[in-house]
Amino acid sequence: MESIRAQKKQIACFKTDGLSLFSPHFLDSHQSPGVTKKKKTKPPQPNGSVDPSGKIQGLRAKIEEHNYRYHVLDDPSISDSRYDGLVRDLEQLEAEYPDLVTSNSPTQRVGAAPLDRFESVAHEVPMLSLNNAFSADEVGEFDRRCREGTGREFLSYVAEPKIDGLAISLLYEQGELVRAATRGDGRTGEDVTLNVRSISSIPLKLISDRVPPSLEVRGEVFMPIAGFERLNQQQQARDEKLYVNPRNAAAGSLRQLDSNVCAQRPLSFFCYAVGVWQGTPSPDSQMQMLSELREFGFPVNPLAREVTGLNACLDYYEDVMAVRSSLDYEIDGVVYKVGSFEDQQALGSVSRAPRWAMAHKFPAEEETTVIKAIEIQVGRTGALTPVARLDPVFVGGVTVSNATLHNAEEIERLDVRKGDTVVIRRAGDVIPEVVSVVLDKRPRGTRRFKFPKACPVCGSGVTSDEGGVIQRCEGGLICSAQLKESIKHFSSRLAMDIEGLGAKLVEQLVDSGQVKTPADLFALSVNEFASLERMGEKSADNLISALEKSRKTTLPRFLFALGIPQVGEATAQTLAQHFGTLEALQEAPLASLEAVADVGPVVAEEIRRFFDQSHNQKVIRSLREHGVRWPEVTAGAQPVGGFSGKTVVITGTLPTLSREQARQWLIARGAKVAGSVSSRTDFVVAGTDPGSKYDKAVQLGIRILEEHEMQAVADGAPD
Repeated sequence: MESIRAQKKQIACFKTDGLSLFSPHFLDSHQSPGVTKKKKTKPPQPNGSVDPSGKIQGLRAKIEEHNYRYHVLDDPSISDSRYDGLVRDLEQLEAEYPDLVTSNSPTQRVGAAPLDRFESVAHEVPMLSLNNAFSADEVGEFDRRCREGTGREFLSYVAEPKIDGLAISLLYEQGELVRAATRGDGRTGEDVTLNVRSISSIPLKLISDRVPPSLEVRGEVFMPIAGFERLNQQQQARDEKLYVNPRNAAAGSLRQLDSNVCAQRPLSFFCYAVGVWQGTPSPDSQMQMLSELREFGFPVNPLAREVTGLNACLDYYEDVMAVRSSLDYEIDGVVYKVGSFEDQQALGSVSRAPRWAMAHKFPAEEETTVIKAIEIQVGRTGALTPVARLDPVFVGGVTVSNATLHNAEEIERLDVRKGDTVVIRRAGDVIPEVVSVVLDKRPRGTRRFKFPKACPVCGSGVTSDEGGVIQRCEGGLICSAQLKESIKHFSSRLAMDIEGLGAKLVEQLVDSGQVKTPADLFALSVNEFASLERMGEKSADNLISALEKSRKTTLPRFLFALGIPQVGEATAQTLAQHFGTLEALQEAPLASLEAVADVGPVVAEEIRRFFDQSHNQKVIRSLREHGVRWPEVTAGAQPVGGFSGKTVVITGTLPTLSREQARQWLIARGAKVAGSVSSRTDFVVAGTDPGSKYDKAVQLGIRILEEHEMQAVADGAPD
């Protein structure tokens, strides 16, 4: 049988003799100047007393010491069998004296009773994102800005691999773990303390007598590749869904409401930062901080290294990329951090990212595979999208089985065919795409793909837009594919906002014939919902409540929910303000529609065509009969609030909204969204990696907003 220690061993870091760059003892021999390494204080040992409390404390101290040597120093001093014996002795004593069991005992790395939900946790210090660099030139620009900002000719950086895992915050009070939280949106995360306590590489009690009274440590929870493979083997043996990559497996494990499940998952941890250090003098540099954390009992990535200057950063990047495939954990780049905390403070932060740190991402990964089939998917508006079904291939950190072919024009350009060997590219979270065809591997007898002249779902005719790029099914809601997507859109957050009506549930409702139009949702009973797969009575009750709540909406939301082609959230807002009532809009002639701001001839024709269709009129009447209502809108009224009549520029990557979603959201609230910053700009909404627009806004003294501040401004809240 595998030993307890072996079962809990989470990671085997890459090491090779003679490669001093990656020595696991690097931090011991490369501390910042002037920092004197203090001798590690060992926990108290048992005094031989027959007092059970003393015996228990002594055993705990021994086990924590051996955990430290095993997980942090990678230098065990006892055999696995002796370690297992210590754990069993402690378990027996605690069973005899349950009143002496503490939450931070090594025996308590097990699950607890399942939770109903995770509680929210506000981070005392925001957990910022990192700006990304994809080239040496971008890293050079980062180095230049840092040198100029600090007035130094050369800067020292701490470089380390960028772990592809889940960011976590660990709060210790008096050296004991009291709370663990996910990053969330950077300001608010989820309390996952019970799950984190089961990760053996995360100390429950810190071992140094120099630990500050309050310490918040940040790092990355991840799943080693070997553990990931074992987990998927177990999932397959149980005929359960396989995880696509180690990151998703780690995230899914850490967010289990049942911590007993998480306790069985092979998770590990590396720390890389401190959010709060209170009660004792804090370190002066990034490297000194890592060294101190290591002495406290935290595992630090052994590849972390202090480098000086741009060339050393780039050399480190190449070195890490060369050993990437040998590591037992996934990485997607390296991170550079200005070494001195004084220099970090001088550089400060922009929006949601520090100026003193940069993630240098590895190039997009490409792989070759074979196209097994080319299929057509039908979207909400009837658009036909070709998708390549592939022999599964691991690329960009995930196993890819499908890739978009975009449209008929792209298929023609690539001349891609069933049976072709193709190059697949995936970078980050980008949808996999076919880059090219390997023509010299094309089998004989392949045929060009011909776009269908009839919808593959409902058999209706197919029309093309003016440019001939997009083909659409003419079936409308009689096409089940369009119906499913229409209902998903109808219930989405920016539309009717029906909480709990997920994609799988919609598919069940349509496939069963219970829902043929969005209006049918409001006619269903609790029992009908409860009878569906994976729907209990409580879930059904919650869904009924959500539907009841959604009946009270606004005219712009209702128009957006209808899914009129070319009518997004902003256009829906404009139409509501212009016409005032749904009836006036429905009866508006083409010329009146074209006269509306932001509504051109193409959009006007789509609106007129939608309201002229009898089945759409019937659905709208049915929705009104089921109690869907909204407050009156004064025709011609202008939006009110902080954005009304203001010019806004969006820059950088926002945490939850795409650039287009943010633009529509602002327009709907009366803003004019511009592409460049000038003296006439009222606000700049900035996300990660905002670039020169942010800098110009700072120079001009323009108010800069983060995404979470937009609603307060829209509501007219004071600064």
